[in-house]
Amino acid sequence: QLQASGGGLVQAGGSLRLSCAASGRTFSNYAMGWFRQAPGKEREFVAAVSRSGDYTYYARSVKGRFTISRDNAKNTVYLQMNTLKPEDTAVYYCAADPALSAEAESYDYWGQGTQVTVSS
Repeated sequence: QLQASGGGLVQAGGSLRLSCAASGRTFSNYAMGWFRQAPGKEREFVAAVSRSGDYTYYARSVKGRFTISRDNAKNTVYLQMNTLKPEDTAVYYCAADPALSAEAESYDYWGQGTQVTVSS
């Protein structure tokens, strides 16, 4: 089970940190990803981190502004979002996959999503 939290309303240029707590399976056996879906748009990849945390991968639209990290001792993955823009507004989902991937179809488990709204 994946439980995402930390969303909210923030002004453009602000920051938020999302968290995703995992339970029920061995967290370190899974790469973790963040995806987002804005109204009327398809779900898109945001960032992913390898099982050990040594490797990360970002969508071009967030690279340099967002940072994904994980704490395997706490079974939690984070997404630090800085310099937020109105176009970052979306529901953000965390997901787990045995391998590092940017493809939503390869992820086996999904959290319920947390809303991020960036006002201009």
